[in-house]
Amino acid sequence: MEAFRALLGLALRLRNQMDERLRPDGLTTQQAALLTAVERLDGPSVTQAAAFLGTSHQNVAQLVTSLERKGMLAVHPDPADGRRRVLRATTVNADYWQARNPADHAAVAEWFSALSDDELRAFRDMTVRLLKAQITRGEGP
Repeated sequence: MEAFRALLGLALRLRNQMDERLRPDGLTTQQAALLTAVERLDGPSVTQAAAFLGTSHQNVAQLVTSLERKGMLAVHPDPADGRRRVLRATTVNADYWQARNPADHAAVAEWFSALSDDELRAFRDMTVRLLKAQITRGEGP
């Protein structure tokens, strides 16, 4: 339970810190996470993106609407199944993150600077393993 509470506290702090960095541009950490999921999954449906993020279809649909208005995300018919719609990141999105990434990466490195390189790799490996186990078990909203 102590590990859960510590990880939850850390996750909330990090999300708030990233929200503060993104706020001047009118973005949130959740929106950034969706854009990452869209690129990783290479044109997912809203349902697939929601599963990847461990959130609800309704939440992702709201994020999609907001990101479409910002020009960062587009929704297209799936060429293989006209009933299905797929999400694609736009060039506006790519340009935005290319300009931001160096400063964001430096900030995140600072947030994790209490860990050595070896500790950070071990932390990454353990959290990825825990996340994969959650996804495999289908645990989520």
